Amino acid sequence: MKIGILQTGHTPEVLQEEFGDYDELFPALLRDNGFEFVTFAVVDGTFPDGADDADGWIITGSRHGVYEDLPWIAPLEALVREIRESGKPLIGVCFGHQIIAQALGGKVEKFSKGWAVGRTEYEYDGSRLWLNAWHQDQVVKLPKEARVLGRNAFCENAMLAYGDTIWTVQAHPEFTNGFVAGLMRTRGKGVVPEDLMREAANRETAPDDNAKIARHMAEFLKKERA
Repeated sequence: MKIGILQTGHTPEVLQEEFGDYDELFPALLRDNGFEFVTFAVVDGTFPDGADDADGWIITGSRHGVYEDLPWIAPLEALVREIRESGKPLIGVCFGHQIIAQALGGKVEKFSKGWAVGRTEYEYDGSRLWLNAWHQDQVVKLPKEARVLGRNAFCENAMLAYGDTIWTVQAHPEFTNGFVAGLMRTRGKGVVPEDLMREAANRETAPDDNAKIARHMAEFLKKERA
């Protein structure tokens, strides 16, 4: 199965040798599932010809906001709608979660209560799980067809589904604790409040549920649909 990665940002250069760029984090997360991956760096203006260029799609995270006046935002929204109409599976992570919501009629903005950073607890499908977060922006108004699957007190729309073909998550199952620590060193200072980063650093060694969500993502992509 060919998975197209729509890359919407780049990891800090100083972290790329150890962790790779954003598009490299997903093949690592979803390894051993028989997927073939192809990257389209939409952040740099490289787009697929259309939804049929892959069997399934993933939109990555980014340091950009979906509401920014960037030349690739509107074409990406159009591609989201095309993928939606095609019936191919689509997964959005953080920025991907937000751009899908915006493209389908929702609203995203900087959250007035600030940032979520590091290992964070969510209620999902009747259970509790832990994933790494790194965001201030949030989906604050849902598209009409969106269903909320996961949330916590800070982020009410943390995991969304649209019909049977789109699944999105605000947190980062592709981020290891080490990668989040690297982001705090390279992008956090002067941007994320120091007390939040200290609290996140204290949780660095605690276990996460990345593997559980990775299994769900793989099953979602491979699921047979009418």
